[in-house]
Amino acid sequence: MNGPANSEPSDIQEEYDDQVLDARRARWTASGTGALLALAGLAAAALRLSGSAPALVPAAYGFGAGVCALAAVLGSRGRTRWALWLLIAGVMVMALGDQFD
Repeated sequence: MNGPANSEPSDIQEEYDDQVLDARRARWTASGTGALLALAGLAAAALRLSGSAPALVPAAYGFGAGVCALAAVLGSRGRTRWALWLLIAGVMVMALGDQFD
């Protein structure tokens, strides 16, 4: 056996199952958060586009929404670390666009 001497096969299986559940939960969280932020960014871009805001504002919201959508796709494929960083970057771009309003 390759595991520790005092571990039972059922303990190893339970630990593996916990890791699989944690990974699945991280994928769902990254995908759901990315999709929600992408929808919020698109809605904000549409609202700003119909108003009197400079063109940079809806463009920033749209670009941030696109980055969050990409994060949702990567999160669903298991690239949760990349998805987290892209979510942060997308929200920062949207916040920067809001500062130009």
